[in-house]
Amino acid sequence: MARTLRILVVDDDPAMVGAITALVGTEGHQVITAYDGLTAVRRYREERPDIVLLDLAMPGPDGFTVAGRIRAEGDAPIVVVSGESSEEAKVRALGIGADDYLVKPFGRAELLARIGAVMRRADRAAGTKATAGGDSAGRLAFGGLVIEPGRHEARVGDSRLELTPIEYRLLETLVRARGDLVPHLRLVRAGWPGEADPDLLWLKPHVARLRHKVDAAGGPSILALRGVGYRLEG
Repeated sequence: MARTLRILVVDDDPAMVGAITALVGTEGHQVITAYDGLTAVRRYREERPDIVLLDLAMPGPDGFTVAGRIRAEGDAPIVVVSGESSEEAKVRALGIGADDYLVKPFGRAELLARIGAVMRRADRAAGTKATAGGDSAGRLAFGGLVIEPGRHEARVGDSRLELTPIEYRLLETLVRARGDLVPHLRLVRAGWPGEADPDLLWLKPHVARLRHKVDAAGGPSILALRGVGYRLEG
């Protein structure tokens, strides 16, 4: 990594926290620690780390719950670091909002590579939010699709898309991700920002109608990764 990171490490095993601290410390990164779910959420709110390394099994709220709460409050990348290697656990964690999943045991090189990969994606997404269409008007563009947040409009070429407010918010979220996968939970929170606990089942019909409108105009495809999320492919 080219810069020093503030890393929140969440694990109920002090030895594991110490090992991770030593591994990332060789790169000069600063570690913030938490040994249970409640403390993890509190430290995230207080410290606003650059990235979270999160175990799943811990006292209090488990890692799945913690990931959902962190994702609801911010965009810091979450890498699950767990001894659970089942596909079900991986799919559930990614669906809730984790950005990557690393199975214990692991080596220093793999840990640092995973951190570097998710931070590059996060930095690219942050740059997209700042510049995302490449012009001073603040337009966002992807695969021939153009979003104008100031006008709350979307178009493909000369074809203006007739979108509902929910469809527009879903599409803007997908465009801002620049082809990266957007987990279901993140997308549903974007589509229904006023709902405290939006239902993931709301997504499918709205995305289906949105996909039809974008496809009909010749825009990029909206692809689904079953049980995880959606992404654009230009």
